[in-house]
Amino acid sequence: MSYLSLYLTFFKIGAFSFGGGYAMLPLIEEEVVIIHQWLTHSEFIDIIAISQMSPGPIAINTATFVGYKLFGVPGSIVATLGVVSFSLFIVTIIARAIIRFRQSPIVDKVFSGIRPAVIGLIGAACVSLFQNSIDDLRTLLIGLIALGVLYKTKLHPIAVIFLSGLLGILFYSL
Repeated sequence: MSYLSLYLTFFKIGAFSFGGGYAMLPLIEEEVVIIHQWLTHSEFIDIIAISQMSPGPIAINTATFVGYKLFGVPGSIVATLGVVSFSLFIVTIIARAIIRFRQSPIVDKVFSGIRPAVIGLIGAACVSLFQNSIDDLRTLLIGLIALGVLYKTKLHPIAVIFLSGLLGILFYSL
């Protein structure tokens, strides 16, 4: 394990993930948990939860937390630079070309193909997080209640997080 390995891992995640942080989660999990074994599945879920509660994009927060766990502050800087480097490069170099050719039928077809893949990546992240987060009937019930409250009401997600914490206290104190 080295700074270069950490940087290149998160560079690859940043380079080959489209659709934002949630779409990156399967690739982050594959690299960080399965290939490099820098985190356990449980630690990965915890970092995702912390990344969700922290301001900023989930992919950057996740990279920062993983880097910090491995190498402290220097590791968090290296991992964060890794995940954003490719995007900064692409935006800087081809932003004008994308704007100029956005009306192109070929570019439109490329984006039409990428959009459903992004939905698939987000779905895969949801399935993986579900499989690794649901330990028993109580955690399943808390997850279903949170999903139902978010889907049926306009309750703020932070309130749902606090509600879930209270349910955890209640369910696991019985």
